[in-house]
Amino acid sequence: MSTHKKFIEWQEKELAASLNRFPERKEEFTLHGGAEIPRLAVPEHIDDSYLEHLGFPGQYPFTRGVQPTMYRGRFWTMRQYAGFSTAAESNKRYRYLLEQGTTGLSVAFDLPTQIGYDSDDAMSLGEVGKVGVAIDTLADMELLFAHIPLDKISTSMTINSPAIVLLAMYIVVAEKQGIPAEKLRGTIQNDVLKEYVARGTYIFPPRPSLGLITNIFQWCSSNMPLFNTISISGYHIREAGSTAAQEVAFTLANGITYVQTALDAGLEIDDFARRLAFFFNASSNLLEEVAKFRAARRLWARIMKNRFEAQKPSSTMMRFHTQTAGSSLAAQQIDNNIVRVTLQALAAVLGGTQSLHTNSRDEALSLPTEDSVRTALRTQQIIAHESGVADTVDPFAGSYYIEQLTDSIELAAEELIAKIEQSGGVVQCIEDGFIQRQIEQAAYEYQKEVESGERVIVGVNRFQIEGEEKPELLRVDPEVEQAQTTALKQIRRDRNSKEVTQKLVVLQQAAESGDNLMEPIIDAVREYASLGEICTILRDVFGEYRD
Repeated sequence: MSTHKKFIEWQEKELAASLNRFPERKEEFTLHGGAEIPRLAVPEHIDDSYLEHLGFPGQYPFTRGVQPTMYRGRFWTMRQYAGFSTAAESNKRYRYLLEQGTTGLSVAFDLPTQIGYDSDDAMSLGEVGKVGVAIDTLADMELLFAHIPLDKISTSMTINSPAIVLLAMYIVVAEKQGIPAEKLRGTIQNDVLKEYVARGTYIFPPRPSLGLITNIFQWCSSNMPLFNTISISGYHIREAGSTAAQEVAFTLANGITYVQTALDAGLEIDDFARRLAFFFNASSNLLEEVAKFRAARRLWARIMKNRFEAQKPSSTMMRFHTQTAGSSLAAQQIDNNIVRVTLQALAAVLGGTQSLHTNSRDEALSLPTEDSVRTALRTQQIIAHESGVADTVDPFAGSYYIEQLTDSIELAAEELIAKIEQSGGVVQCIEDGFIQRQIEQAAYEYQKEVESGERVIVGVNRFQIEGEEKPELLRVDPEVEQAQTTALKQIRRDRNSKEVTQKLVVLQQAAESGDNLMEPIIDAVREYASLGEICTILRDVFGEYRD
């Protein structure tokens, strides 16, 4: 079949089917003055090299995007990551964001929740509600999503080591709203491997942690077909100081590990691959970031097709969420951060993201105020409605520099993945410290450039101003911790303690025998067993990881 005929075939099959299911936002997309904006710009002569490296959107290798019409059909999901203080306070912020036009919720949990401790644990002292919302029991999760219809809202939860517990709570909250698990949409981060190298909120050793992740894959493949069971995250790897190519390599290497673990547990690749999602960082070098997203999408498609022999096109498709780079935000001249975030968000959209969170201008200093959050959301809305970049698919395709940079990042990532595999795989490289050393060296080189002035950070190492006024910041009331622990004690008094104990015994037996733990944890959560109580059982069985 000639290459021209392949373009016609794509229009008649993938494009036509997509338009039939998801009509475009407008009948016509035009420039000011009436000139038509093409849906997809392609070279005059489409050769085999073009088809192999770029192809058409919605078609393997997905370099140009995962949907034939991309944002002409619908905009990316506009998420705003939020969570602080108590569940009730966070619920107010979520409802405010929904009123302002956000199209998906993204939950930030406090540090004790992230590492599996209850708010009244001695390890939690001084950290309750500080960097996210405190969740101890099902009662907190009920408050968090009060008056929010979970069958209509997509929810992303940034939780990793105890992800199985928070997912169980979410399922039971939906159940109490009369919504079956099969109707829930969203994503749970559930990516513990990057915690050992970039973030640090791990609990259990790597191998039992992989077992918990596989439990979620198995249960959700049968019970939650619309829910993304993992968000394989490069975001925190980049925040820790990696290069763009390292971000792609380490993220995809983790993805390979999760897929292989699931296959080893007996799952079929095409039964779970569609529900794998990714999470990337958008940094300030706009062109490099656009190329990075395109390279990651193409490389993952090839890995899934050639290595794992996935048969369904959807199994080779990388869908990803993006967050603008928190580490790029400066405490000096914080309004400059609005410009940084705008560039980063633009890179994510030009790179084809499926959902996006934009950081707020004051996040280098504190949790964001309502005004700052609104400006961050408006940034996405202006890009969507006013910039024109959403009116044509993959507008940078064919740029000599973009295509060269896409190829370069893909090749560098591929070589690094091969090196990891030659060294025994991701878990071995974590235990040996290989991945950590790679990130640390890249971070060191970057910081040297900043401190020498070779790399300019506006307002930080050049163009400073004297006597800056301090902005109004959001501070979490210290009384939150006392209120949270008091509420937890009340829950413990009111619940059926005999039932809780019984469910925890069943959970311990299931963990010791290697059974899938989703159902035992759901049963324990229904009786208001706490996060800390459940994680204590799992710590006793699996042990704790020490770096």
